[in-house]
Amino acid sequence: MTAFVTGGSGFVGGAVIRALIAEGEPVRALARSPVAKATVMELGAEPVAGDLIDRSTLADVMSGCDVVFHVAGVNRMCPRDPTELDASNIAGAVTAVHAAADARIGRLVLTSSSAAIGERSGTLGTEDSVHRGRFLSRYERSKYLGEQQARAAGRERGIEVVTVNPSSVQGPGRTTGSAKLLLYAARARTAALLDTSFSIVDVDDCATGHLLAARNGVADRRYLLSGASLTMRSAAALLRRQIGRPQRVVWIPRGLVRAVAPFTGLVARIREDPAVCPATIRALLHGHRYDGSRATRELGLVYRSLEDTLERVLTWYRTHGMLAKPTA
Repeated sequence: MTAFVTGGSGFVGGAVIRALIAEGEPVRALARSPVAKATVMELGAEPVAGDLIDRSTLADVMSGCDVVFHVAGVNRMCPRDPTELDASNIAGAVTAVHAAADARIGRLVLTSSSAAIGERSGTLGTEDSVHRGRFLSRYERSKYLGEQQARAAGRERGIEVVTVNPSSVQGPGRTTGSAKLLLYAARARTAALLDTSFSIVDVDDCATGHLLAARNGVADRRYLLSGASLTMRSAAALLRRQIGRPQRVVWIPRGLVRAVAPFTGLVARIREDPAVCPATIRALLHGHRYDGSRATRELGLVYRSLEDTLERVLTWYRTHGMLAKPTA
């Protein structure tokens, strides 16, 4: 199949391109800047100029492809201007579906997010979880609405939209978002952490899940991609076994975290995309656990071990001088 990929210069989109190329599939990738063009060319894809706001041009460059992987999106929890989230994650997703239909492409794999599940606190999130009825962040809202509206557009236009919902994607090369927390803990003798729950998926497993969704996924259906769930306490213990850090953890009381949340909002008003804001605190306090077994049962996705993912990430950090090499 000839695949069209949006967001191919990003962390997940790049992994999708690598997976497609490894299987000998021709890939055409949207490139909206010279840097993006160079990146997708290096990955082995054919770069094409276009923009998610230009449906006509997008349909033209998609023409002749068999499947679209719409991976592009904005992943920010603390944006000063949230309209960028809506423009990319909602309007962009809908435009991609309409452009694919205009180009007579029958199937689109939509990269949503586990955040769109909206499971209630303390529950295990599945594809069929009842949404809690409120959003923890503007990012979560944008991914939820983008998914809903893209699937509705698919039904309207007669195109098969298969949705994948990755949990926190980790792997070699990621240095932003939650990866900053991992790097912090891996470097610290004493780390200050909040005990919460979270789920992760290896970036290569995430990419494989996209390809399997294109081939085996059911139209208008969700597939959570999540390989492991753990608590921050178990994560710190695993990291300590691997590299001896952090040697000590100071556990931050949840009440203190709630108390400082309003002050992080003040910082978010003056700094562009700060590391912490009220939305990130709400998400951390809520915690997340996701069940990724439907992707195994229906798509055939086999997840690698958490230890394997962690070892690959730590090796990449050391190779790039971000983490000290172990002493003999």
